[in-house]
Amino acid sequence: MKHSLKIFACHSNDALAREICHRLGVPLSQLEISRFSNDNLHVQILENVRERDVFVVQSFTAPVSDHIMELLITLDALRSASAQRITAVIPYYSYARSDKKDKPRISITGRLMADMLVTAGADRVLTMDLHADQVHGFFSVPVDHLTTIPVIADHFRQHYDLSNMVAVATDAGGAKRVGRFSERLGIPMAIVDKRRIDDTTVRQGQMVGEVSGRDAVIFEDEISTAGTLVSTIETLRAAGARSIHAGAAHGVLCGPAIERLRDAPIDSIVVTNTVHVAPEKRFDKLTMLTTAPLFAAAIERIHSGASVGALFA
Repeated sequence: MKHSLKIFACHSNDALAREICHRLGVPLSQLEISRFSNDNLHVQILENVRERDVFVVQSFTAPVSDHIMELLITLDALRSASAQRITAVIPYYSYARSDKKDKPRISITGRLMADMLVTAGADRVLTMDLHADQVHGFFSVPVDHLTTIPVIADHFRQHYDLSNMVAVATDAGGAKRVGRFSERLGIPMAIVDKRRIDDTTVRQGQMVGEVSGRDAVIFEDEISTAGTLVSTIETLRAAGARSIHAGAAHGVLCGPAIERLRDAPIDSIVVTNTVHVAPEKRFDKLTMLTTAPLFAAAIERIHSGASVGALFA
């Protein structure tokens, strides 16, 4: 059946797409993305996709608007070329953070992006570790929502002694996610009482749970500017944690993140390759794990009609 499978990649994470193809034993299909002299994007599919099962890999990373437009135009081009089914593979769906109306007169942009993807031609979506689970419901087409919890948990199981480890949520909102992570490892969890002052400033409060003398692992869906992570590290140090580690699905690492993390009193940081991390952003404490096996397995199951949920059973 793989002869009918086509995988394309736009510009955000070509390396991940190539690794997925390598694991599936299929070549990366060819498309051309260019710009007209007026800066408009132009996408041409360079292979026959008529009646094929097509997957397009693209993360919503900087420059976010360009990458979204690349994906939308590619989906539309594939639909016009008579692809049988088109799946948008979005390892990092950044607009999942815009999941509610928490201020007057703003857009719930996570839903707007979902509508645009469907309008452009996506028949289904494959994504990973959405910031908020309810974003899954923004789509009017099927969504397969993967998680990096098994990948990151296995890393800590292989490299650390879990007997004295505790999983830490940076706020109450992340408790459910961290609960799944701690259950996977069979370790207790703690929660930091966080108060957000504004979009860039976070004030940490009380620690709920025992961390004194323990090896703490902070688990997040993403690390962007690292403000929340650094303030959590400070809270854990003050509470007497013996060592501090962090794990996150998406290593966005924007703004002052690298400088903050290089200077932070943290022992290790683990992220995955849902977001391409440029060489200049990498440093000694940072470990990159691959999500290609998970995406490859999910794509193969979608293509063959098997259960994707069974991957996490």
